Amino acid sequence: MEEERENKLKERKVSWAKLRRVDSLNLEAGRVSTTQRQLSWKVTLSLAFQSIGIVYGDIGTSPLYVYASTFTEGIKNNDDILGVLSLIIYTIVLIPMLKYVFIVLWANDNGNDPLYWPTFVVAVAAAIIASQAMISGAFSIISQGLNLGCFPRVRVVHTSTKHEGQVYIPEVNYMFMIACVVVSAAFRTTENISHAYGIAVVCDMLITTSLVSLIMLIIWKASIWQIVLFFVAFGFTEALYLSSVLYKFTQGGFLPLVSALFLTMVMGIWHYVHKERYIFELQNKVSTDYLKEMKNINRVPGIGLLYSELVQGIPPIFPHFIANVPSIHSVVVFVSIKSIPVSKVAVEERFLFRQVEPREHRMFRCVVRYGYNDLNEEPEVFEAELVQHLKEFIRQEELMMVVEEADERITATATATEQVDIETETTQSDRESQGISRASSDSTVNKSSSNAISFAAAPPPPTLQGAEDEIKFVEKAMEKGVVYLLGEAEVVARPNSSILNKIVVNYAYSFLRKNFRQGDKLMAIPRSRLLKVGMTYEI
Repeated sequence: MEEERENKLKERKVSWAKLRRVDSLNLEAGRVSTTQRQLSWKVTLSLAFQSIGIVYGDIGTSPLYVYASTFTEGIKNNDDILGVLSLIIYTIVLIPMLKYVFIVLWANDNGNDPLYWPTFVVAVAAAIIASQAMISGAFSIISQGLNLGCFPRVRVVHTSTKHEGQVYIPEVNYMFMIACVVVSAAFRTTENISHAYGIAVVCDMLITTSLVSLIMLIIWKASIWQIVLFFVAFGFTEALYLSSVLYKFTQGGFLPLVSALFLTMVMGIWHYVHKERYIFELQNKVSTDYLKEMKNINRVPGIGLLYSELVQGIPPIFPHFIANVPSIHSVVVFVSIKSIPVSKVAVEERFLFRQVEPREHRMFRCVVRYGYNDLNEEPEVFEAELVQHLKEFIRQEELMMVVEEADERITATATATEQVDIETETTQSDRESQGISRASSDSTVNKSSSNAISFAAAPPPPTLQGAEDEIKFVEKAMEKGVVYLLGEAEVVARPNSSILNKIVVNYAYSFLRKNFRQGDKLMAIPRSRLLKVGMTYEI
């Protein structure tokens, strides 16, 4: 055994010699009887258990500050101190280590490791300061809610060019500043403040348990018994913690619940009005007959990008735009930006195009898809990518049309050839039965005529000349410039709607829309190439 180990160490001398610092202790340093390349699970588990002490030394000191709020009436027995300390240790082992490290962290956004792990490292580093951890988490959640259309528009600043997902939201930062001043002035002491966030922490743990249970059921396809075991074990424990902090509701525990209720109302109002607005546009979309009547409209050189949330059909803002500005660009693209519940969308899959009939109008519908962690490109980059994908779409559409026409001609040619062959065979059989000696010569003539018909009806090789002409037309329009057409839709409640609907639409949503960022500022559209047209929607 010792000889085999020495032989292996001698084989490594070549690679060890390449190191900068080589001494005579290299061989001797490897001669340890307990050294193994792969540690057994017992040794690994033992080292992991010993590492818990390091974790306690770092995050285990923060819970010690809760003694002031735990023993508000003084310490009556020293055993109570050991009991609370044991409860802290058991909680750290059960919740952070077992639940979050071994279970929750597996929900890494379908393996999106390039973004997930840098964000995780940043969150761990930010957790050194409790307030910084809360701010970073709030920025990330609000940014994703904004991309999913569940939060009013705010400015999102990406703070890192290397690591995506590190964002900063100035509006939210200012709100936190005001909230911190108000809370500190109202509660004054850390003991009172601990009453405020205790319920929030436990409710967050319960929400995490519920959502991870859904992930285990829908995404991981785990066994129902595993899901029930996870939910009951952690849910029951966290429910006990929640019951122990609910008595602090009147002492300040109402603050996070009121804040959560306020944010839920804001997100609900924003989502409700946007949904009703989309339904209104869908019900009042422009018919194809209106587009066919646009033959005499004035066309100006350039590309017009008309933004709308409508994916199917032409938005009602388009005829309103034509009525106010009796001209339209030579190439019109109806752009609809959609945020889908995935992390990132590949550039080659981002743009989806459809041709709007009639084709001579050169109107297209485009859906631009973004994930909640995708970055918005600069206008010049976005225009170049859109036009490039538009040219590819034109070329593919023309190729498909040519192939379909060729298939139709081949089918028609095959049908005609079969009919000629049948007639030829019938003529030959009739002449043979009548004893006509010219059967062989007639058969030769008929076969040659059949081949002539087949050769004459053969489809020509496919050509994409029409697509190349359209692409050149688009390139010339691109040289003339791109203009962004935005519809300023003023959403109001219907006269016969309920009082609650009028308050939500006319006042609450209007306040949010006017005090948060507008769409053109969010997309960084140049003012010199922006044209707005207003319209009123009644929902």
